[in-house]
Amino acid sequence: MPIDPTFEPTIIGFTCYLCSNHGANMKGIKQLRHPANVRLVRMLCSARMEPDHFLKAFASGADGIVITGCHPGNTHYAEQKSKMLRRYSLMQRLLVQMGIEPERLRLVWQIAGEASRLAEEMDRLIEDVNRLGPLERPASQQAKKVLDVTQLQHA
Repeated sequence: MPIDPTFEPTIIGFTCYLCSNHGANMKGIKQLRHPANVRLVRMLCSARMEPDHFLKAFASGADGIVITGCHPGNTHYAEQKSKMLRRYSLMQRLLVQMGIEPERLRLVWQIAGEASRLAEEMDRLIEDVNRLGPLERPASQQAKKVLDVTQLQHA
């Protein structure tokens, strides 16, 4: 149970345009529940995710993030999946260093025909984030500081 029983976590979902986004659309066609607190951002490929995307989402008030992409063996960008796995692992470690629970970040391999799996994974993430409670604002501010530093390095 969260500290505040009225807490509704804000979840940002980054979805692969070619497969996972169609799965999200299929949820509607199959009349599967889509929580109002989940905001989806369509990406060309989940491998296009940069650490800045994660940091911006947390710094902007997200309590949890789900990344969805094609199964590694069933993708248009096969070599890119290893990049995504490395970035996901990096972000898990970075979150721990920033004092953010790594359970707030979830990676789901899912294709268009697996709409019910996407719904289950989102529900599971919402349950986990509810148990953790709201992301503490100092952790959110830490994400913003790390983001500011990375932007200075790229300038």
